[in-house]
Amino acid sequence: MTPGTTVALATLIGTISRFLFLTVDYRQYPSYPQGYLVHLSLGAIAAFLGAVAIPALASKDFAAATFLALAAQQFREIRNLERTGLENLEKVELVPRGPAYIEGIAKAFEARNYIAMFTALITSGVIYLVEANGFLEVSLAAFLSLLLVLYLRDSLRGARVGDYAEITPARLSFKGSILYVDEIMLLNVGSREARDLILEHGLGAVLTPRDINARVTLANLGQRQAILHDLATILGIRRDQDEPEFSPQARLDHESGKIGIFIVPVNKDAEAMRVAIAHVPLLESAKRRPSAAISGRLAARRSGR
Repeated sequence: MTPGTTVALATLIGTISRFLFLTVDYRQYPSYPQGYLVHLSLGAIAAFLGAVAIPALASKDFAAATFLALAAQQFREIRNLERTGLENLEKVELVPRGPAYIEGIAKAFEARNYIAMFTALITSGVIYLVEANGFLEVSLAAFLSLLLVLYLRDSLRGARVGDYAEITPARLSFKGSILYVDEIMLLNVGSREARDLILEHGLGAVLTPRDINARVTLANLGQRQAILHDLATILGIRRDQDEPEFSPQARLDHESGKIGIFIVPVNKDAEAMRVAIAHVPLLESAKRRPSAAISGRLAARRSGR
């Protein structure tokens, strides 16, 4: 098979792999069709750079192979562009994502361009190394690339909040003007009308960490803000500007490590709230493993966790 055909096929398969990672879900990001066009175009460029590496090295054109290093720099710029775009959108969000969630999304988009590049690199390498008829080369390369994409989709999925905490519906109540979720104190609501609306339409939940690692991870402010943003996105929120008493809350109980969640949704459904919280991604920047240290294990035993 000619080098040009090899590069074309590898670029195509690499672009397809980027498409398989491109999904518009409840977060509506990337948008459709503009976001699709941007990310598929960048994925195609990444795939092309990966596809030409093996033929360039085989022909001893080492200068061409240095484009991979330049591509890495450009993909870091993609992360910066994604971060900037999402930070600009924060100004119009009733419940912001928070900087930790934004950084996680930006890293994910950068990583997916590397996946497109690596898939195309594997494809062109298999076609170049396998000395057989064209159909067998292409079939083998496509099969191995598909296995790679399926493996990466599973391994890059990451943990969810439901993997780290037991999520149970909780009762909202007031002691005077202070709102509680079960026994976790949340905030002061001065208006009687607001308290009545919260009791009528509000929902509460309690997150119980499964171990010391989960306790420290879920206490992270960025992780709690991500939970509130996803809840507001999925369930809707009965709140407009300048109505702080209806803002979703995620408060930490210092004694037990539990997290009390409160929201006044458009659609009041306790089970939907539980499932939505369980599927919030666990942010890489929030993950902590105190149990990996001797002192952390000692603290966990003494606290009974």
